Amino acid sequence: MKEILERLVGGELNIEEAEKLLKSENILEFDEIAKFDIDRSKRTGFPEAVFSPSKDYDDLLVIIKKFLENNDDDLIITKLSKERYERILDDLGKNSFIFDYNRRAQILVIRKEIKNKEKTAKIGIITAGTSDINIAEEARVIVEEGGCEAITSYDIGVAGIHRLFPQIAYMTREGVRAFIVCAGMEGALPSVVAGLVDVPVIAVPTSVGYGVGEGGRVALDAMLQSCAPGIAVVNIDNGFGAGVFALTIVNSD
Repeated sequence: MKEILERLVGGELNIEEAEKLLKSENILEFDEIAKFDIDRSKRTGFPEAVFSPSKDYDDLLVIIKKFLENNDDDLIITKLSKERYERILDDLGKNSFIFDYNRRAQILVIRKEIKNKEKTAKIGIITAGTSDINIAEEARVIVEEGGCEAITSYDIGVAGIHRLFPQIAYMTREGVRAFIVCAGMEGALPSVVAGLVDVPVIAVPTSVGYGVGEGGRVALDAMLQSCAPGIAVVNIDNGFGAGVFALTIVNSD
């Protein structure tokens, strides 16, 4: 950017040419494998993340190395298996960077330094069952990475609905600005929560279920069909998307 501005001041470029170059500089291409939007955190308030399962390991390693060479932002790797995480540790070395891996959520945050972020808001994260916790934990990592405090309560679904009300009351007293609700099976919990609170509810269908509910489609359809207002629905098992959407809500004031 400095070089482009110097060329502009020196008369080598006109304003239109400089503008095009500055826009192109926001995209980094890594060995024709990936194109990174390096200005995303400034524009949206949240850094770009890498979805890992479908990527060849060598390509994934190139992406991580090149990103860290060209950017000071934290790097988030989602849906990363424990085996791949351990290979990354071996290949990158433990001393150069700070690795924060959540085994349950299978999400990795790589940092160059620890940054003390002031908590801007509180977000409640709830699961219907213990089988949904991995997706909720993915959302929690994203919420905390975005500078918010996550208040969690797991395994409080409609099968034992008496467990839900004290937790909702507590989170309401704490002033949560949004709820992330993860549920599989019939996916009823977000509707119940939305009928009790006056803040947005982000519903996350999980792939927990069997028979007609296998794969999470029944939960997804139920959440989309909810009669309770104030619900937004993300894709099946998309804890990452739910976390980012919650951050968008609380940072929009």
